[in-house]
Amino acid sequence: MSQQPRPTTANTDAASDQELDETVKLAHELGQLKMLPRTGWLRAGIEHPESVAEHSLRAAMLAWMLAGLEGADPERAATMALFHDSQETRTTDLDHVARRYLHATSNEQITADQTSALPRALASRLRCLVAEYEGRASLEADCASDADKLEMLLQALDYRAQGHRNTEPFMETALAALRTPSGRRLGEAAMTIDPTAWWRAFAHAVAPADQPGSGNGS
Repeated sequence: MSQQPRPTTANTDAASDQELDETVKLAHELGQLKMLPRTGWLRAGIEHPESVAEHSLRAAMLAWMLAGLEGADPERAATMALFHDSQETRTTDLDHVARRYLHATSNEQITADQTSALPRALASRLRCLVAEYEGRASLEADCASDADKLEMLLQALDYRAQGHRNTEPFMETALAALRTPSGRRLGEAAMTIDPTAWWRAFAHAVAPADQPGSGNGS
């Protein structure tokens, strides 16, 4: 089967075929985040911890919520949080122990390398997002940073509820790093709420006649 030519456009700023190829390559690279474990949890004795991608997903959702609470731009904050660990495809997740001995290239430089062959406008936008996040140069960046810490706090609480030990240092680190008023309040609230409370409310709402085995269902 012969290869079909790609659609063309009259826009002189359109991406070249090679730039689109490089965009696909980066998308494949970002897929590695689904397989990279968060190494801090391994050090805490959790055998099969969350991946970097799983962490980034909830962090992005939390950034969206935080930005809404703080009066910032939710979409920009969420996008920063979504990409905040994207550089780990090339470094893996270096926890605080590893960082004491390894001096990694800056995230800004790694992003510049990752996007060097991308369409210029796309590369510039991603580099600016990463630089803004790393420099905490806006309220949106502060919300994204707090979301990163809040996600770690929630994950530590999840693991503790599942019976894992050694999660307290992660909680303490997360709470101490929160900057925004809404982030600090959410952190305080998280420490008082059972991680299973959201679904237990549904279980309690089920009437006995509606429960499986009651004989009233089809």
